[in-house]
Amino acid sequence: MVPKEKALQIAREADLDLVEVAPNADPPVCKVLDLGKYLYEQNKKDRQARKAQTKIEIKEIRLRPKTNEHHRGFKVEDARGWLEHGMKVLVTIRFRGREVTYPEIALEDLKEIAKDLQDIAVVEKAPAMEGRSMNMLLAPQKQAK
Repeated sequence: MVPKEKALQIAREADLDLVEVAPNADPPVCKVLDLGKYLYEQNKKDRQARKAQTKIEIKEIRLRPKTNEHHRGFKVEDARGWLEHGMKVLVTIRFRGREVTYPEIALEDLKEIAKDLQDIAVVEKAPAMEGRSMNMLLAPQKQAK
């Protein structure tokens, strides 16, 4: 452990900066280095980490309990394409008026959609009521990319 004044003197003599690296440590850890270069390296590491991340996009298809099978087929095909591209799909059935008194119709529709897409998707979040809508989240299977 070096006193603060001596550390500052060492940094001045080397024509570098005294940078506190770990302020929460006991005692705090400091390094004598070029601050500009240090910040550049940190930003570079952050950029590389962000580049390595995969952004999972969630697409949504919205239906109503009275949506006919033909129209639902188009929506399911859209969802299939999104799942093949590695995106998650949120299937939402919105209720209007008195339709909310028959949630079993929407539940049946969601189960059919899950059955239609079971070859490339898994149900990540089971059908559940949220306010005046029922939602189900589908995620692509691991081997489907």
